[in-house]
Amino acid sequence: MSATKDRTSRNRAASRPSRPFTLWREVLTAYAAPALMAGTAGVVTGQQDLAVAACTSIAGTSAVVAFLVGTWLRHGGQPRRWTTTTPRVALTAALVVTAVGAAALLGWFTAQWIPAHTPIPTPPWLERLRIDLPLSAALATTIVTLRWRSTTTASRA
Repeated sequence: MSATKDRTSRNRAASRPSRPFTLWREVLTAYAAPALMAGTAGVVTGQQDLAVAACTSIAGTSAVVAFLVGTWLRHGGQPRRWTTTTPRVALTAALVVTAVGAAALLGWFTAQWIPAHTPIPTPPWLERLRIDLPLSAALATTIVTLRWRSTTTASRA
């Protein structure tokens, strides 16, 4: 009896259409999820800088990266052929490495350039950018790419 039930639930899950990829929804989720999680962690542990960074550098980076990656993947509604034929893991890894590299360079440049070229004393949040930006970029890119790919695979089948 459990084998029949198991097969039936798999068939229902396979036949259920996935939600379409909607960019604004992905961007909103990319902002809200890390803001809530990191903000909660900052409040619970008493780390005020983490609570502030949750809504600024962490969630902001996630939203921007989700928008950029999602827009690039959609490519005006007509995805590039190689993005739909490349294995899901390889596509995700390539995009994550690219996004993390760009975010790490931006974080490093910002943390180095602002103190060197402005009379503003180095605030502690500036050092957080070296970690916040690449980490947020990695998570947002992974989630958006996998989500997009699951909807393109479902629509082609």
